Amino acid sequence: MPTLLLLDGFRFSFYSLEHNPPHVHVSKGDAKAKINLIDCSLIDNQGLKPQDLKLAIELVAQNKIMFLEKWNLYFNN
Repeated sequence: MPTLLLLDGFRFSFYSLEHNPPHVHVSKGDAKAKINLIDCSLIDNQGLKPQDLKLAIELVAQNKIMFLEKWNLYFNN
């Protein structure tokens, strides 16, 4: 599971056998969520508190270009 970013207690990553749409997995402690990289929408939430989820989505939006570049580099090679 390549880690893309560690920030503010969050770990942003994707699995090596992912599928479309491009997305990232976000974890903080035992909680996790999956966020779409195209429109920064929530795909799934498993325990992230509302304020953590809001911040995670904001961080994905801020780092969207970098995450998409890493996704494309990893999965299109």
